[in-house]
Amino acid sequence: MLQAALFDMDGVIVDNRDAHLHAFVKFAERHGIPNLDPQTLLPYFGSTNAVIMSHLFGRDDIPAEKVERLSQEKEEIYRELYDPVMQPAPGLSELLKALRTAGVKIAVGSSAPRVNVDFVLDRCGIAGYFDAVASGSEISRSKPDPEVYLLAARKLGTEPQECVVFEDAFVGMEAARRAGAKVVAIASTFPAEMIRGKGDYDLLTDSFRHVTIPELEKLWE
Repeated sequence: MLQAALFDMDGVIVDNRDAHLHAFVKFAERHGIPNLDPQTLLPYFGSTNAVIMSHLFGRDDIPAEKVERLSQEKEEIYRELYDPVMQPAPGLSELLKALRTAGVKIAVGSSAPRVNVDFVLDRCGIAGYFDAVASGSEISRSKPDPEVYLLAARKLGTEPQECVVFEDAFVGMEAARRAGAKVVAIASTFPAEMIRGKGDYDLLTDSFRHVTIPELEKLWE
């Protein structure tokens, strides 16, 4: 039964795909990576920055401390770009209120660094709804590994099988499924048609406005 709701952040709590893409383009220009087509990064969305940096620089032996410096630089660009226009996804605040009223625990399970998670939750005024945060700063394995969702469930004191995960990225859906959770796919980063063809989910929606507690509870029937 439904005991907890776990939310990915990028593309779910906020529809920030374009802000990240623009930030990666600016970052690539700074580092002499020519003619970056940001659309080529979409398959990596939901992964940690370590995975994305390996793709950008064409090597998987970048020292961890350098990955951290590069990631911080890129995320600073992203926050500068996105701060003026940030807002929670339509219908999210209402769903968070409904979950809270129903006694459902709530957590973030994101590959993003903790500084980005705090940045989004605070700026959107929704930090108070979340009982726990599991972020990319605390995990060693990127999605599609289920580590971040297992950590989020553990922080809430719930079993993964009692959780529903809200995800927009294919690697995130796979991570949630491998954790044993129910999966609600959000058609934000990718169109619904693509998700229907490639995604592993229990419920597909294009907006939190269409998600109700009874509908979530039915996922266990």
